[in-house]
Amino acid sequence: MWFKKSKPRVLVIGLDGTPLSFLKKKIDEGRLPNFRSLFAKGSLIETKSVHPTVSCVAWSTFMTGKNPAKHNIFGFIDRKPGTYSLYIPNSSHMSGKALWEVLSDQGRKVLSMGVPVTYPPRKVNGVLVAGFLAPKVDGATYPPEIAARLKQGGYELDIDPWRARENLDNCQPDIKRVFEARARNFMSLYGDDKYDFAIVHFMETDRLHHFMWRYMEEDDPKYGAQFMDVYSMIDEFIGRVDAEVGEDVNLFVMSDHGFCTLKKEIYINKFLEDRGYLVCKPEAKSLADIDPSRTKVFCLDPGRIYLNLEGREAAGIVKAGEYETLRDEVRRDLLELTDEEGVRVVREVLTREELYDGPNFKYAPDLVVNPVDGYDPKGAFGKDNLSGKGPIVGMHTYDDAMLFARGLDLKAEGAAVIDVTSTILDVMDAERPSDMDGRSLAA
Repeated sequence: MWFKKSKPRVLVIGLDGTPLSFLKKKIDEGRLPNFRSLFAKGSLIETKSVHPTVSCVAWSTFMTGKNPAKHNIFGFIDRKPGTYSLYIPNSSHMSGKALWEVLSDQGRKVLSMGVPVTYPPRKVNGVLVAGFLAPKVDGATYPPEIAARLKQGGYELDIDPWRARENLDNCQPDIKRVFEARARNFMSLYGDDKYDFAIVHFMETDRLHHFMWRYMEEDDPKYGAQFMDVYSMIDEFIGRVDAEVGEDVNLFVMSDHGFCTLKKEIYINKFLEDRGYLVCKPEAKSLADIDPSRTKVFCLDPGRIYLNLEGREAAGIVKAGEYETLRDEVRRDLLELTDEEGVRVVREVLTREELYDGPNFKYAPDLVVNPVDGYDPKGAFGKDNLSGKGPIVGMHTYDDAMLFARGLDLKAEGAAVIDVTSTILDVMDAERPSDMDGRSLAA
């Protein structure tokens, strides 16, 4: 009798903002025994992130295998076209299908939990629990009745970061509570069915790094120890998954960007004001507070530069014939930008043509600042100084994201977050949409 061979299965653990170099260092120190054991069973490589290096763009790029000009998510906030008003992009603004939707269309059973930019939840062949931008658990799941089960299981969408801002002592207990509930509920749901594909995303690592990274690097006796206590908990989860998920499942662990200690926030709009490119109304707080009749250039987080172009912006004053000359001028000025101590803070300034290609290209920023590690370019308005620093002590890096695959060989050269979905589809013997930009990293 002939038996049809079952299709390969995949489980992905997403650790937001966890650097490859950090994991290797702590493994070498003997701090993460389960990571060490798992990583010995497959291939571990560095991946590059996206520009701008922000989680919502990186995970959108991962899940679609497309660049932002195709998937339409350019930042955590964006402009309403033809206005100076802002909005927070979500799944309703995303062009194209996510990995789990592509697989659903091919008859595969899927489970997705916690991935950014998945709210409002779209229909899948299985279960989807939206990420941290969802306002509450009710309304964040497909099918809707899953919400009641999650609430009964103590599930939370995210920590309240304001609690950590107000008192750092709140940070680690909140992160541990939310992580444990997410891990517990994911494993419960995963045990319900023989899912072909499953992914669980932990935003808790990103939160931990933003508030406590510097203390870890400095071996702070209190907060550095709390930081590593969280990673001990993550290491235990990694060990459980490795032990419980059979060898018939291809287990991936990935992150979307790296991390480093934040030295300074750099307020790009203050720089543009000082150079005469930007004019704001008194006590400006947002993009709506610029004077468009006298503004040529403005910035949105994190380091996205827009020219106030006539015919594109609501009250644009930069004529089409001036565009290239002005953009080149702004690019040169940004490359020479230094902080108050004379330290260069910009590694490179990339044009939209260098980064993006697709039907949503018209919404792309004109320039994107890629900073020197440690100097975080911000789009805040109304700042009195060029730089500053608050309770955030860690920042994203374009380099040093990671990808691990149990039982597989991965091609490391030129690997990027955009390649992961093509890799998974290849491993699963699934059909790949023709408009994907990523390539398979499976050797």
